[in-house]
Amino acid sequence: MPIFYGKVALVEFLNSVKSTNSTIGFVPTMGALHQGHLSLMQQSLAENQHTVVSIFVNPTQFNNAEDLEKYPRTLEEDTKKITQLDPNIIIYAPTVDDIYEGKVTSQDFDFDGLENQMEGKFRPGHFNGVGTIVKRLFEIVSPDNAYFGEKDFQQLQIVKKMVSKNHLNVKIIGCNIFRETNGLAMSSRNERLSAEEREKASIIYQTLLEAKEKFKTQDCNEVKNWVNTIFESNDIFDLEYFEIADEETLIPCEKQSKDKNYRAFIAVFVNNIRLIDTISLK
Repeated sequence: MPIFYGKVALVEFLNSVKSTNSTIGFVPTMGALHQGHLSLMQQSLAENQHTVVSIFVNPTQFNNAEDLEKYPRTLEEDTKKITQLDPNIIIYAPTVDDIYEGKVTSQDFDFDGLENQMEGKFRPGHFNGVGTIVKRLFEIVSPDNAYFGEKDFQQLQIVKKMVSKNHLNVKIIGCNIFRETNGLAMSSRNERLSAEEREKASIIYQTLLEAKEKFKTQDCNEVKNWVNTIFESNDIFDLEYFEIADEETLIPCEKQSKDKNYRAFIAVFVNNIRLIDTISLK
């Protein structure tokens, strides 16, 4: 299994293995891999001759220093999981200096307002950090296709916008959310939950499912008020936001329009551990 810690060696290797008719699939991760990540890799393996996986905890997308410090770093376990899936997957596990070359700062992006909604409101600077690292990784790996999970749907739309505005030659592919048996969206942060918290966190997905049903007969604000009521009476979970928004623009719904596709977004805290999820309301 090829593993690279520096971009120069990685680029040389990719240039040596890529032929005229072959494609490179890319799965960017921050490690602490779970089945959701592996499902992205499986899709890349099925659709490309070569697959690259990056493992890099990107400092510029954390607006909370404690969250960055506590983010799990499990490179040895991650490489084992990748090897078991397919030993031919190419791993890029760079250092911060290899990526940022001594200047750990974000580039400023214009995402046409996508960055001002939901996550952007509560995590200032986050999407500039995301745009910076994804653009840098695309420049290094030069993939044909890149795979992102729909759990971070706002991030997916941000990346698509960044690729479009910077005229990058890569296809962005959104992949279905992978869930635990109780419906909780798989996330590296789930590992920080106690067994009881992890089980009770099923309320997040159950709330989204019920909100989807209610949205068929109720307006946006009625559904949002109902969700707020659900979490006001819950002692374990602290609702940061619940929003219904246009999938294309991410602008919050005020009044339903038949020609728009809507999606529900939620962010919840349990003991300072932040969990997000989303569901299409089609």
